Amino acid sequence: MEDKQEKAVDEQLVKSAEATDESHNSELEAMALKLRRRKIRMKKRLSLVGSILIFALVIIGLAIWGLLYLKPGDLTIHGQADCETVRVSGKLAGRLMEVYVKEGDYVHKGQRLAMIQSSIADAKLAEAQARKDVAASQNEKVERGTRDELVQSAQKMVEQAQAAEEIYRKTYERVENLFNDGVVSEQRRDEAKAAYEAASATVAAAKSQLEMAQNGAQAEDIDASRGIERAAEATVKEVEAVLDDKYLVAPCDGVISGIYPRIGELVIMGLPLMTISNLDEMWVAFNVREDKLNGLVVGKEINVMIPALGNKEAKMSVFSVRDKGSFATWTATKAYGGHDNKTFEVKARPVNKIENFGPGMVVIMK
Repeated sequence: MEDKQEKAVDEQLVKSAEATDESHNSELEAMALKLRRRKIRMKKRLSLVGSILIFALVIIGLAIWGLLYLKPGDLTIHGQADCETVRVSGKLAGRLMEVYVKEGDYVHKGQRLAMIQSSIADAKLAEAQARKDVAASQNEKVERGTRDELVQSAQKMVEQAQAAEEIYRKTYERVENLFNDGVVSEQRRDEAKAAYEAASATVAAAKSQLEMAQNGAQAEDIDASRGIERAAEATVKEVEAVLDDKYLVAPCDGVISGIYPRIGELVIMGLPLMTISNLDEMWVAFNVREDKLNGLVVGKEINVMIPALGNKEAKMSVFSVRDKGSFATWTATKAYGGHDNKTFEVKARPVNKIENFGPGMVVIMK
């Protein structure tokens, strides 16, 4: 309405301007119209300012009402279920050949889980067994005394050891050349060198036995021979102990929650191959602000609700309360009258076993 009035005034001003030369009364009418236009604009501005003031007063009133009558609701404390886990690893480095379980299977303590094959360990065992046989034979010969047959046998052992040493020497030289050319790894070169040195040691041992046979056995020689045999037996037992770990077994009852390598992949000593979750050791971790602890101390029983199980209610017992560190501190937003609140991790375990309760489920503290 006010815009229409202003437009009408403008039209009257135009008509008035066209008739200025006709009479002095027309000029007075034009001035009167200008004054009227100014009044209309002033009225419009006052109306806008009044609307803004009313809106501001309404907002302020709502804010005051909210501060006086509205209170924040209770903070919902929720946590996540977890359980004790055991990582299964072995002492043998090799290739994973068999896996007897799959994820989700329930296993019992001592149950066979997987098999690792190591050709190096098998070769070590064969070598240790051969050394044991040689030592046992030599010891028997010493205890029986020197005979021509024994001397001849010792001579043949020396010849066999020397032949083996020659083969290992040539192999080592070839591997050394390949290593210098960058064809084989340093580990392969070291293995060939160790085999050559072992063959040389066997030659030395065989020669020593030959000399003993030729010179006749003394009490000290007999003791030394027995010591060599015992050392060889200990070496065999050591390698067998390592090979016994080729079969990985479950250290406890639980569910297979993870299998990391695949069949045919190489594994190293101490590398976790599987994870077993012990569902009999379930617990829940809650992150609770300091001002919401409300007497949550070790031994206190709390009521919880589990949405994943149809809002099932249960009782849990607190067994751990600890500070999570400065990174989880709630900083006060007020310069005066407020203080920082630390976050505490509260752990609780079910008082009674909860059916179908598993890791990862959300638990709400009531």
